[in-house]
Amino acid sequence: MINNDVLRSVRYMLDFSDAKIVEIIQLAQPESTIEKADVTAFLQREDLEGYRDCNDKTLANFLDGLVFFKRGKDESLPARPAEARMSNNVVLKKLRVAFELKDADMHAILLAAGFPVSKPELNALFRQVGHRNYRDCGDQLLRNFLKGLTLRVRG
Repeated sequence: MINNDVLRSVRYMLDFSDAKIVEIIQLAQPESTIEKADVTAFLQREDLEGYRDCNDKTLANFLDGLVFFKRGKDESLPARPAEARMSNNVVLKKLRVAFELKDADMHAILLAAGFPVSKPELNALFRQVGHRNYRDCGDQLLRNFLKGLTLRVRG
């Protein structure tokens, strides 16, 4: 899924302003040079002037910052480096951690979006890449998860 779409979905879900997104990115990466104008460009539609692609590092910092924003930051632990490549599986994992979701919650969210997934299918999404039962998270599954999570958060 396109990083800009994930950013737009989470922003809508939590009703964040552009300034709040910058603040959240800076929770994970205090020396970040992202400004409000950059976030505005990321949130533009692709066909509008001023649109810019959100890179993997920026999305990773936003999702890490979202975890810190929702759950708090443990200062005793060293900072984790941002992922070099953001896959749909990584996005799903970070959202799961940020919203403190259990397996039952994940199933309920996907079911509410009209996209039921079996327990083994869902567990395969969270395996290590080399594991024999690992499964890539498709765009459709992530899109439906974001839709269901939005229904859950916004009501």
